[in-house]
Amino acid sequence: MRTRAAVLCGAAVVLAGSLTAVPAEASAPHPAGTFRAAKPGWKKCGTTDYPMLQCASLKVPLDHANPRGPQITLALSRVPHTAATFQGPLLVNPGGPGGDGLTLAGFVATSLPKEVAAQYDVIGFDPRGVGESKPALDCEPGYFGPVRPDSVPSTPEAERANLARAKSFAVACTEKYGHLLPYINTVSAAHDIEAIRQALGARKINYFGYSYGTYLGAVYGRLYPQHVRRMVLDSIVDPTDVWYTANLNQDHAFNDRHRAFMAWVARHDERYRLGTDPEKIEATWYAMRAALAKNPAGGRVGAAELEDTFVPGAYYNGYWPYLAEAFAAYVNRKTTAPLVEVYKNFGAIDAADDNSYSIYTAVQCRDAFWPRDWHQWRKDNWAAYEKAPFMTWNNAWYNAPCAFWPTDAARPVGIANGQLPPALLFQATNDAATPYEGGVTVHDLLARSSLVVEQGGGNHGITLSGNACLDKYLATYLSDGTVPRGFGTRDATCDALPDPKPLTSKTASMSARGSTLHRLLGFRG
Repeated sequence: MRTRAAVLCGAAVVLAGSLTAVPAEASAPHPAGTFRAAKPGWKKCGTTDYPMLQCASLKVPLDHANPRGPQITLALSRVPHTAATFQGPLLVNPGGPGGDGLTLAGFVATSLPKEVAAQYDVIGFDPRGVGESKPALDCEPGYFGPVRPDSVPSTPEAERANLARAKSFAVACTEKYGHLLPYINTVSAAHDIEAIRQALGARKINYFGYSYGTYLGAVYGRLYPQHVRRMVLDSIVDPTDVWYTANLNQDHAFNDRHRAFMAWVARHDERYRLGTDPEKIEATWYAMRAALAKNPAGGRVGAAELEDTFVPGAYYNGYWPYLAEAFAAYVNRKTTAPLVEVYKNFGAIDAADDNSYSIYTAVQCRDAFWPRDWHQWRKDNWAAYEKAPFMTWNNAWYNAPCAFWPTDAARPVGIANGQLPPALLFQATNDAATPYEGGVTVHDLLARSSLVVEQGGGNHGITLSGNACLDKYLATYLSDGTVPRGFGTRDATCDALPDPKPLTSKTASMSARGSTLHRLLGFRG
């Protein structure tokens, strides 16, 4: 890899300074000021799955430091409480950044024990710029359309092609939303949560966040500790390495998770006929990748799209049987249709995903410092690729617009907090998207917090996904505020659920709740 990296050092590189800078919002956090949110007007918007859902909208300042200035609209959802005992609003967030949270309210309300959910108004919301909130960002529709350049920049031409794409996305965002970009960030979203609290008329809120939603919740707790009643954080972002270093750390964790999938395929050789040696199966997977780079399956699934398709398997092992079937069909029968099908189901990007990616990029690029010198990216990512080839360069190009982003970086908010009530944290030991160390770090930073660990678990988003042990701790905490107390870095441990079985028919192998949750959480967050 060093040889290829050395060759690329002479490649022409597009410099970040060629973009016009957008004035940055002051990086110091500020309270919501004199703004007072109006009470939401709830209307029925139930679905077949969640008939009790209600919807509303809420006006908030674009810039919370200027509460009398331009306003934007947040979309809200609610499943109202039905019990005589009312414990207040429970705001839920699926992560991202860029995840839309309206449907998550229905999922959480129906997945918690009825007697627990009945005591809360479960509140979902699309964060600023997301989904049904207005304006909703979509910087460059079709940006991930197939077939993209090979993500591994093994030639100067490949690197230039990917750099041109990354810069084009940053330029498109600047041209369409330059006036909004300084205000699309975690701190602004935390102030939005405070506006939601005010609009609901609640003295305090309860909060339940997955993935990036754990960071958003922790930042809200740092800014408004007096307004937090209970807080649940599941699959926890390490706040000490946002966001450039976090993505490099992810690369190694995703590589380990991909190898766990290879080992699972090896254990089921009677089904897949790909061998019993995980390392040889992994070599076969990379051979498939090389072949698709030259001849994309169905004219749609090249090397980059193959990575997009298999990355979801690193988030949720319920997808493994489907991915393995397509892998085996391509290798053993030279059939591409199953591969195209799983790409369509797991890897392809639609308009909602374009919106999510626009917000993901806007938030991450604005939240913290990213190197503006591409030589640094090249050096760091080739070093990671040597040990973790599965996702490193795919992940690098996913985040590369930040090298060219027009807004200045803010200073990340330190989330250390001794003022919060006891928070309940959940973390799987083998989570790839938010590695285990993040849970331990936040446990140390939040005084009186309690960490429940799923031992041997590799899924991202672990509560309300079928593990009764985890869900019991969650239900108890939401019922009466009780958290487990142990010793050392963890307060309680639950065994992970067994890995899935291969498909034996067209019947899905995924648990209904697990697959529903992971569709709501999405990927890359």
